[in-house]
Formats: sequence, structure tokens, C-alpha cells
Amino acid sequence: MPKSELLPVMPMDDVVVLPHMTVTLAVEGETAKAAIEAARQGNRLILLVPRLEGHYGSIGTVARLGDSAELPTGAEAFMLRGEYRARLGSGQADIGGALFVKADPITDPDPPTERAIELSREYRALLENLVESRGAPQLVQFLRAARTPGHLADLAGYSPDLTTDQKLEVLETVDLEARLAKLIEWTKEILADVSLKEKIRSDVAEGMEKTQREFLLRQQLEAIKKQLNEGSSDVVSTYRERVVKAEMPDAVRLEVERELDRLERTSEQNPEYGWIRTYLDWMLDIPWNVRSEDNYDLAEARRILDEDHTGLADVKDRIIEFLAVRKLRKERGLEVLGGRGSGAIITLVGPPGVGKTSLGESVARALGRKFTRVSLGGIRDEADIRGHRRTYVGALPGRIVRALKEAGTKNPVIMLDEIDKVGSDWRGDPSAALLEVLDPAQNNTFRDHYLEVDLDLSEVLFIPTANVSETIPAPLLDRMELIRLDGYTEQEKVAIAKDHLLKRQVKQAGLKDDEVSVTDEAVMTVITDHTREAGVRNLERELGKITRKLATQVATGKLVPPVEITQQRVKEFLGKPRFDNEVAARTAVPGVATGLAVTGTGGDVLFVEATSVNKEGNGSGLILTGQLGDVMKESAQIALSFVRSHAADLGIEPGAVDKAFHIHVPAGAVPKDGPSAGVTMTTAIVSLLTGRAVRSTVGMTGEVTLQGLVLPIGGVKQKVLAAHRMGLKEVILPKRNEKDIDDVPESVRDEMTFHLASRVEEVLNFALEAPAVAGRAAA
Repeated sequence: MPKSELLPVMPMDDVVVLPHMTVTLAVEGETAKAAIEAARQGNRLILLVPRLEGHYGSIGTVARLGDSAELPTGAEAFMLRGEYRARLGSGQADIGGALFVKADPITDPDPPTERAIELSREYRALLENLVESRGAPQLVQFLRAARTPGHLADLAGYSPDLTTDQKLEVLETVDLEARLAKLIEWTKEILADVSLKEKIRSDVAEGMEKTQREFLLRQQLEAIKKQLNEGSSDVVSTYRERVVKAEMPDAVRLEVERELDRLERTSEQNPEYGWIRTYLDWMLDIPWNVRSEDNYDLAEARRILDEDHTGLADVKDRIIEFLAVRKLRKERGLEVLGGRGSGAIITLVGPPGVGKTSLGESVARALGRKFTRVSLGGIRDEADIRGHRRTYVGALPGRIVRALKEAGTKNPVIMLDEIDKVGSDWRGDPSAALLEVLDPAQNNTFRDHYLEVDLDLSEVLFIPTANVSETIPAPLLDRMELIRLDGYTEQEKVAIAKDHLLKRQVKQAGLKDDEVSVTDEAVMTVITDHTREAGVRNLERELGKITRKLATQVATGKLVPPVEITQQRVKEFLGKPRFDNEVAARTAVPGVATGLAVTGTGGDVLFVEATSVNKEGNGSGLILTGQLGDVMKESAQIALSFVRSHAADLGIEPGAVDKAFHIHVPAGAVPKDGPSAGVTMTTAIVSLLTGRAVRSTVGMTGEVTLQGLVLPIGGVKQKVLAAHRMGLKEVILPKRNEKDIDDVPESVRDEMTFHLASRVEEVLNFALEAPAVAGRAAA
């Protein structure tokens, strides 16, 4: 029976040594070396104490120091054999650099109890099953060498299946029966896990053998069919017949036949069988050589276009030119127009509601072609245009190929709606994928990622639509032929309402055409008092509201058809006007000027307001509000700098320009940007400082420079139409925009006066009221 004694302590980091275990440890660190040296000089006993996460155990193992050897690293390794458990006592001493602790021995009962012997037999049987299942029967002899139940339990220190925490629990479990019970429970769990892994391995091996056997049998079946001249399956034969009828280009036919050969060699149970069939179905559904005959009757085509849409002469002329060229080539015996450089991309740019989308269907009807529409708004994935590669599960061709399949012909009209709304992110840039589609020099060899063959798109008439061209990427815009639809005049809107919109709304309301009529004055009232837009979408909504109220009164018997929609009925059905002419009221005081702008919804009239306050500090003396963009803010700074530097020439009192100025552009919630408000801001500031109000009939636009030059701007037609809608009679334009006045409809030109200015002084002469009496200049 060992006795209590002071022994040197050696901490064991994340290592647990149990009694009866023999281990070899490399001694590193001053504490360990001191403990080994103290044991060597004493009775060669050392106390091994586990240390986990910086905490020492309460029970350690007394081990006897054995032989030592030098490792290649220079460290010294010692052999240690665990003798017995010991509880750490209270006595501690530091002798020669080593920590000595009183070790109180803990021994297993001798002889062991019947229960301990019974548990040890069960544990030994479990261990023998475990080592045999792992293919190490030689370890059984090692287990049988354990003489006592305690010795057998402490062999758990060698187990690779137990964690360090579990081994520490074995060390600290003093009761032998409890120690054996824990080990039996853990060993059963390990044995169950090993059995499950073995079962899975066996099942996988059996499955592989079955698959290989089926593959060999199928190969033999195919060989037997070949010997009996039965040929391949009916599926492949059907595909081959369809390939012959499809009249594919040679390169495409070779690719399809290669896939057919793969299909013939592939088992129906193979997942690739279904993927190959899907690919072949797509290749055979594409109209490789199917065309619709163009309608070469130019007069009939023009009649159809005029019947569907009022106005829009530029688009109609371009479609007639397209047809005329093809008609001439056919009559002169030239080949079908196709191949590199022969494609047509006609891009319609204009505000909402001017009829861009419906124009596509009308064009297809006039040409006698099939029509299909692809909505690009919000697309962010390049694969939407070019398709996915066939390596992906669920891969499909892109939207262009799908549109061709839907049309069923090689030369349809494909409308690419909202091309300015295409986005880009980490998934790709769809607008870059559209570069090849919309380039007449490239789209005769368009390659979809799914099909992986050249597809000729040169015979397709592409009609992209957009609200604004500024958001279309420059390389894509360069490939397009732009036609701008800048909105309708009020007379055109009246004609559209009577010829198209009212008929549609009357039909939707359940009425008949001969039951409802409308006066021009009533339509004009709707246009001027209840809508203010470049297109006619809101006009149609308001007419729909009127027809629904009419239908209600007809259904309830209050009205008997036929009914005429008059100005009085418009006021009765639509209520008070939503818009009124506020130009005169807004410009009645000095410091307010009327500008013209272009937005995503067409032309618009905006007011620029200026006021001055006493200047504080050394700042620039300029406050800007109204959600202005950087370019517009710079225009305001340029305008103020010009006025300050030319104050005397402009008739402004000395000292007035030294104040701080506040420029505001309503409505404050609408973002605004661009340089074309420069002359408007300059006029507003000069109006404020001279006390001369801006004439209420004048609208203006133009970029201004520090030298007072007025530079040209864009969107003249849309701005003039907006001024006309607001009731303005005069428009001040830059001199270099004189050529753009021809784009304005003649009916609007006749009603308006255009002033052309090359310098700010000319703008002021046109815009401001006559000079007031002396002393009226604004403070």
C-alpha cells in the first residue's frame, strides 16, 4: 500500500496519463525540467497532474521515471509508467525550482467486488468486438493481459475514441464500479457508430455493383439488337426525321447529329439522356429556315400604320423605307437581304404613354410578320439574354432564342421593351450581352450559351423602346438607330382620343360605338384641366372614368342612349380641374422665372425663385434648394458670378449683389439636374435685383457661361410642347438651336413666338418687363 508523500508536480497540458499506462514524453519548459530533475534525484516518483484550459485537476497520477533518450530536436524524452491515483493534498513546497505537493494515494479495492468483476467482463467483451471490427485482432491479447478490473478500466487511456475530457473523467472517477459503468456506456455508443458506418459502406458497395451489372447488361442488349438489325430506338429515328425536315445550316446540323449519336449510346436511366433530349427539342423548335412573307404593298402598310396610330410620322416613314428597300431588291432579282450588316434596329425613345409598345404590334401587322415582345425592365442576369451553359441543372436558352421559338419564324418583329431599365450587378451585365444582339455587323452569328451554335438574327427587326436615352450604355446606344417620340400636341391628342381611346373605353364599359359621342371641346377640357402629360395614358384613364359613369347611369335608367359627352358632363363626371395655369400668378413678382426642362415623363415647365438676404460670414453667399444635381448647382453658381461681375451693365444698384442669395426650384421633392436652367436662373436673379418681373407669357431654356454666352441644349421639341401645354406663347431658345425648331409640329409653331439669343443680355431683353420707375430696384 503506497503512503502519502511530497512529490514533484509535472503539469500535463491536454494529456491524461492513467495508472498502468506507459508513455514517452518530451520534456520542454523550465517547470517540467525542474520536476523531472527533482524526481531523478529523489525516489524517481513524479506526480502527473492534468491541466485543461489553464485549470488543474484535483486528482493526478503518480508515475515512475524510466529511461531517457535525446530527440533529434535536442529535447530529452523520458519514459513514464503510471503507478496509482493520488489526490492532491494541502502541503506545497518549492524545492530547487520544482513544485512539490503532498500526494495522498487512491487505490482500487483488493480483492474487487463481484459487481466490479461482472462489469469488467462486459467491458472486455465490448472492447474485443470493437478492435475486431476495426481489423486489429492482435489487440485482443493486449486486453487479456489486464490482470484486474481496475487495470482493464485504466487501459481506456490508450483509446483513440475517447476525448481528453472523457479520459480526465475516468481518472477522477475514484469508484471502480462507476468508472466501469461509464466506459461500458461510451463503448456501446462507439460500437454503434462503427456498425452504422460499416453498414453504409456495405450498402454503397452493393449499389455500385448493381449499377455496373445493369450497365453491362444494357451494353449486351444493345449489341444483341445490333446483331438482329433491329436498329436504335424509335425516339432517335423520330429525331433524325425531324432533323432532315428542319433544313438547318450545315454547322448546326453537324452539332445536332453529334448529340443524336450521344443519345443513341446513352441509357434512358442515365440523367444525361433527359438533358440531351431537351437540347435536341430546343434545336428542332427554332425556326432555322422558316420565314413569313413580307407585305410589299407600301400603300397598304401605310394605311395600317395610320389606322393604328395618329401622328408618329418619323417611325412610319422608317418602316416604309425598310419595306421599300426589300421590295426593290426582290423586284430586281437580288438575293434575300440577310447576313452581316443587314439587320435593322429601330429604337423608339420617348416619354410614357406616347404609344411605343403598341407601335411594335402595328409595325408587325403592317409588315405581315410575327410579333413577340421581350420585357427587359429590371433584368440583372446576363444569362437572361445569352442563356445558361448546359453544365447547369435546369439550364435554358436566353430570352432572344425563346422569342424566336415563340414567333415560329426567322424574321419576326421582336420588341425589346424598357431597354433603359436594364440593370447590372455581380451576376453580370445584360446590356453588354445585348451588344451582339443589337449590332447589325455581328448579330448574324449570335451565339447562345445553351445552344452553342451560330444563330442568324440579321433578318429579325428589333424595336427596342426606352423612356430616356441617357441611361442606355454608350456602346449599346451607338449600335441603335434612334427615333424620338417627343409627345403629342393638343390637337393630336383630341384626334387620338376620338379615333382610338374613346372607342376602346366605350367597348370596355359595355356600351356600343353609336351610343356615345363626344365633342372636341369636351376632349380639350379633359386634356387641359385634368391631364398634363406628353403621352395619352392619363387621358385614356380619364375617358375611362367618364364612360364608366355613363355606363352606370345607362344601367340604372337615368340616361337613355345615345349620349353626347359635353363640357358640362366632363365637369359633372370628373369634378374640379386638377391643373390650372399658374404661370401668371407665379411670375407676377420679381425674382421668379419660367424655365423649360425634360424629364423621364416628357417635357415640363419649372419655376426658378430667387431672393436675397443680408450676407453673414465669408461664404459664397448662395443657398440652393429643390433637390438639385451637381450640374444644376454649378449653373446657379455661374449665373450668380455672371450677375455680380456685370452688375453695372445690367442696371443693378451698387451693393445689391453683395447680399446672400437663395435660389429654390419647386417642386422640392423632385430631383432635378442639367445645365439648361442656366439662363432661367440668371433671369430670376436679375429680375430680383432690378425689380423687373418676368413676362408671364415667356418660357426659356439654355446653358449660360461666365462670359454671358447662351449655349445650345437638347430636347427642344419636348420643351416647346410642354410650354404650349402650359399656355405660354413665347419661348426663348439658344441661337444655335434654331435648326431644332423645325422638329416642332407646325400647328404649335404657328401659335408660338420663338426668340433666339446668343447672349444673356438678349435673353433679359426678351424675358423681363419694361424697366420700372427709378428707385424700384429690389433691396
